[in-house]
Amino acid sequence: MSAKFTTLPAVRNFFAAPATQYLGALRPHSWFPPARRRFLFQKPRRAPPPATTRSFNTSPLRKFAAVDNSFDPRQQDRESDEVDVCIVGGGPAGLSAAIRLKQIANDAGNADFRVLLLEKAGELGDHIVSGNVIEPSAVNELLPDWNSADNPVRFENATPATHDKMRFLTKNSSIPIPAPPQMNNHGNYIISLNQFSKWLGERAEELGVEIYPGFAASEVLYKPDDGSVMGVATNDQGVARDGTAKPSFERGMEFHAPITLFAEGCHGSLTKQVIRKFDLRRDSQPQTYGLGLKEVWEVKLENFRKGEVVHSMGYPLPSDTYGGGWIYHFGDNLVSLGLVVGLDYPNPWLSPYGEFQKLKHHPLYKSVIEGGKCISYGARALNEGGFQSIPKCAFPGGALIGDTAGFLNVPKIKGTHTAMRSGMLAAKAAWDALSENKDPESTIFLYDYEDALRQSTIWKELKEVRNMRPSFHSPLGLYGGILYSGLEAYLFRGKTPWTLKHKGKDHEATMHADKMPKIEYGKNDGEVSFDILTSVSRTGTNHEEDQPVHLQVADWEEHAREMWPRYKGVENRFCPAGVYEYVEDGGKDVGVRFQINAQNCIHCKTCDIKAPAQDINWQTPQGGEGPKYTMT
Repeated sequence: MSAKFTTLPAVRNFFAAPATQYLGALRPHSWFPPARRRFLFQKPRRAPPPATTRSFNTSPLRKFAAVDNSFDPRQQDRESDEVDVCIVGGGPAGLSAAIRLKQIANDAGNADFRVLLLEKAGELGDHIVSGNVIEPSAVNELLPDWNSADNPVRFENATPATHDKMRFLTKNSSIPIPAPPQMNNHGNYIISLNQFSKWLGERAEELGVEIYPGFAASEVLYKPDDGSVMGVATNDQGVARDGTAKPSFERGMEFHAPITLFAEGCHGSLTKQVIRKFDLRRDSQPQTYGLGLKEVWEVKLENFRKGEVVHSMGYPLPSDTYGGGWIYHFGDNLVSLGLVVGLDYPNPWLSPYGEFQKLKHHPLYKSVIEGGKCISYGARALNEGGFQSIPKCAFPGGALIGDTAGFLNVPKIKGTHTAMRSGMLAAKAAWDALSENKDPESTIFLYDYEDALRQSTIWKELKEVRNMRPSFHSPLGLYGGILYSGLEAYLFRGKTPWTLKHKGKDHEATMHADKMPKIEYGKNDGEVSFDILTSVSRTGTNHEEDQPVHLQVADWEEHAREMWPRYKGVENRFCPAGVYEYVEDGGKDVGVRFQINAQNCIHCKTCDIKAPAQDINWQTPQGGEGPKYTMT
């Protein structure tokens, strides 16, 4: 099939988009001052700044800029750069797209084809957290010798999965149950996705991809004439908490490209804007989410079973809450363990972090980690909507790839291979469209990407399991979902003529606190379970305090007046990093004061998803900030 692109009126008619919005001006290639030129054009890429991670609870006194500073930083023009393809996000999807684009371009003799990738973390992989057992089908196609002993730069940290176990847990027992065929891990590998992303970045740079970590894309740029995407801008640096410019102020940059690929991961901040502008969810159901919490442990040799993959359901989660746990044995005496909690849980007293700590005291888990050492902690929201929640993925000037589009296969508990494959498909469509486009002023629409998705294994495997996750919304709850999912896995195999719907948006499921039983969590022992601040210290998270709060709530006092009487501090419980607090304050109408400890944020996005009033907006902080995960 030949690549397709369209001129401006056709795009406008196809989408029936709302009135266009001018957010940036297309300018000729700009002169860059010496400091900026060094960042963008000097080879090899700049070395990362030394780590400045500080403890969240020992921060220095704030030194805010004077409130009478009248300089408006937004009046200053931004520098700009023109590239062929701009990719936002340095996870598996974005890096796979970048690698495939440069592979095609280099094979075609076009080594000057510019692929630029922006990553908000200080280094690639710093914000990546996942189980992870990878199905290697996509990486086998992208980099066939990725795990070959003959490859001197192979990925060396892949542990072959040797055997699987599935358990249903009660409080003190573990009952073997059959695992669905989708969870068969024969031929798969246990990895740290954090390490794998760093390795993919090295392979991308070898091919000529321009990778700029520490550059947080915070704004989508649109063409003023038709409203199509023309690139992104990074956020300003050196802005004080009150919005004034500090002496260190530096204006953000604009990156213009005929095609921009958004690979931000689950619930991306720019992806939200693009989905709203082009109404990409007009034919899909709402996305639903889970929150994954993970630790990596060094365990005793006698407790280590290399390659073993264990999954569990049931305890400690109540029967009206979807989720499950895992233990993966990998590397040298290392264990990845964690818990995923569906964010459509109804009880506002439930704390996913508290449930995770309870899980580790179950004999199945405690027998493995007792006497070991916890070396890392992380948490991240993940997509659970599946097939029926996939939005339109192409729009004028760009596309959504990877988990930002929602390609996670929930019953399979895998999404890396689908994320990578979607990036590869988008790369091929982008190259074909750019090669055939004879009018540099026209707007490109990646029809071929949408067609390729529907013909790919991504579509096939997600459609086959589409009814499993929503089946847990039946009146029978957990047990009904297990029963129906078994029928789908072994009998129906996705061939039923019906498609079950999700119950609604996750925040809508939250009940008022006085309608649900209160949950009390016991004291953590400091050996197997830990208080939340100890866990946050293991993330390496770091944010400068004197900057605008990136967790945006329009009116903190109004939020407290509306939310506290109904939900009694649900934000404090759903956040896995202790960001939100209600502090006793007799001077307030409801007796408490709402407080945001933004410096603790680990960028999981749960607040943006689960807040009942949907009045918390997660935005990117300064580039390079946030968690600095290791082995996650």
